[in-house]
Amino acid sequence: MEKKKTNKKFTLILIVIVVLGLSYGGYKYFHSLAHETTDDAQIQQNMNPIIPRVSGYVKKVYVTDNQFVKKGDTLFVIDPQDYLVKEKEAQAALLIAQNSLEVSKADTGGALANVSVSNANSKSTENAIEAAKTKLWRATSDFERYENLYNNKSITKQQYEQALAAKQEAETNLKVVQEQRNASNYLKNAAISRSNVSNKQVEVAAANIMKAKAVYEAAQLNLSYCYVIAPADGQLSAVSIQKGQLVQPGQLLFYLIDNQNPWVIANFKETQLNQMQLGQKVEIIADAFPKEKFEGKITSFSPATGSRFSLLPPDNASGNFVKTVQRVPVKIELESKNNEALKLLRSGMNVEVDVYLK
Repeated sequence: MEKKKTNKKFTLILIVIVVLGLSYGGYKYFHSLAHETTDDAQIQQNMNPIIPRVSGYVKKVYVTDNQFVKKGDTLFVIDPQDYLVKEKEAQAALLIAQNSLEVSKADTGGALANVSVSNANSKSTENAIEAAKTKLWRATSDFERYENLYNNKSITKQQYEQALAAKQEAETNLKVVQEQRNASNYLKNAAISRSNVSNKQVEVAAANIMKAKAVYEAAQLNLSYCYVIAPADGQLSAVSIQKGQLVQPGQLLFYLIDNQNPWVIANFKETQLNQMQLGQKVEIIADAFPKEKFEGKITSFSPATGSRFSLLPPDNASGNFVKTVQRVPVKIELESKNNEALKLLRSGMNVEVDVYLK
């Protein structure tokens, strides 16, 4: 009798196990028709590197490890004394350049005045030449008339000599005025040349002002970079700096994690992408908080498999080929209405994702 009871119990247990197995298998089968799942997924967050732009010794640190900060908060200060001196030097150079421009403009004004005077003198000289030519023409006409009269013994020698002297004087006067014109033209050309040089000096002075202003603005920027501020709201990583430490431009000091807008990168097998599309609903469960469910949607697919972005991507043309199922990163944006729950998530946490295909 005991043997029969044992057999009945074993049969009952076996039937229950088979029924449960078939039920679970059926559930998984029908679930797989409308869902794609993976546990190869992690939380991602913007990790802003805190990197100084200028070199110097840390004067003061205002934050500690894992501290929450707001955008614009001062994280630490680099000793600004050297950059204050450079700013004053740049400011002085800018003032010198501005004064040089004013001097050049004054020289240009003087050169233009000289050109105007030279033009007036040239015009006056031309008028004098025309007058001298007229006088010479009259003196020459009188001389020729007196010369004929003198040859005919109609006038005295004294009258002839007076006409000759008047003609020679008019010729000499014309030569003098012409020489004055040449000198005036020379002075005019020299004045124009000085005016052109003065204009070039003004252009050079203006360019020097632009250069000095750029140096001054760069000095102001470098001075402002001594105060390192938070680029966004978030939580700091370990702050590995201390007062008196020398920092260099481009040196990674610590991170600022933006914990307000996390997302998920899920690495699906390439065979799972057949029915997955942008905008599909996703359910996410974090390993750290199994009782908290998060919602999201697919926003983008990676342009290549994860292996292609590795340091040493595989080359199937070399050696023996073994086919391996590749995984494609899929970005999922979280849409949980519980913002406090989102703040619990940390970059790198493992999650399980369930994509609703239908």
